[in-house]
Amino acid sequence: VTHWHSPKFHAYFPTANSYPAIVADMLSGAIACIGFTWIASPACTELEVVMLDWLGKMLDLPAEFLACSGGKGGGVIQGTASESTLVALLGAKAKKIQQVKKEHPEWDEHTIIGKLVGYSSAQAHSSVERAGLLGGVKLRSVPADEHNRLRGDALEQAIKEDLDAGLIPFYAVVTLGTTNSCAFDRLDECGAVANKHNVWVHVDAAYAGSAFICPEYRHHMKGIETADSFNFNPHKWMLVNFDCSAMWLKDPSWVVNAFNVDPLYLKHDMQGSAPDYRHWQIPLGRRFRALKLWFVLRLYGVENLQAHIRRHCGFAKQFGDLCQQDKRFELAAEVSMGLVCFRLKGSNERNEALLKRINGRGNIHMVPAKIRDVYFLR
Repeated sequence: VTHWHSPKFHAYFPTANSYPAIVADMLSGAIACIGFTWIASPACTELEVVMLDWLGKMLDLPAEFLACSGGKGGGVIQGTASESTLVALLGAKAKKIQQVKKEHPEWDEHTIIGKLVGYSSAQAHSSVERAGLLGGVKLRSVPADEHNRLRGDALEQAIKEDLDAGLIPFYAVVTLGTTNSCAFDRLDECGAVANKHNVWVHVDAAYAGSAFICPEYRHHMKGIETADSFNFNPHKWMLVNFDCSAMWLKDPSWVVNAFNVDPLYLKHDMQGSAPDYRHWQIPLGRRFRALKLWFVLRLYGVENLQAHIRRHCGFAKQFGDLCQQDKRFELAAEVSMGLVCFRLKGSNERNEALLKRINGRGNIHMVPAKIRDVYFLR
């Protein structure tokens, strides 16, 4: 087994685990409900509504993302961030098709889908590209700036080029905490551009989103009010074990309508007064995952979770400082959150050999990344 929770595991991004989350997972397995509708297990749905509001308040998300605001918005637990990216894309696609049909009643759906185009940074996760493949639409990779961030002017230029070519921009993914180097796209700039062009903004903060429970990291979320959907993984860094990916939508009706198939055997008397989460996701069935959030939040509390995040960020800073003090090494990117991107000074081959030796011993596990043809260890 590759032990993801070994103190010597330094690959990918961390996965979380904790005593309350494991107990909650066991309880979820024991209750064994499959909460596709409210009536299939009311607690399964209602606890999820409340937990996503708790979590949203911890991150200081705008009220329109929260169910308790009394508006349309609300949260849902997906399996992974890639699922959230796809769900948001399908919602954005349904919304844009409906808009374009009103403007061009003579166009059929096939014609419209052929013209749709979405955007993400060249540094975005591969799952964004995959969402485009699964959603059957073109996705365009926009170059990032010298700090590996997607900027508003680059997005504006890409959208303008596509509009001039007769295409229909409909979706943009803004990444907060990229996989390669934990860079933060400029949401404040990109969100404003996308809003102007009526493009759905999905914020993917899979890893770094957990850090937003600490006020000192929230400046990275500047512009969050421009987003239509927001997602992060408590199962990466917030002591909730896999799978638990939190997603909020300002207007879930676009996703619900895109996914809504309502046979008689799934109808119930409370329809409309509580969300039926089967319409918010790709699978029909779902586990009682809100228990994990509830147990972790109740047992640790916000302050302990904040301390956990700060401790990890402190470790990264410490390791980054050690790299800079050693004449043989250099940092390949700024130390960000709990991630350090470092390399031996010299050629890519030298660093490939180093990683091979480290991993070959089977003691420490790390993975590499490459940005602008510079190979480094992360």
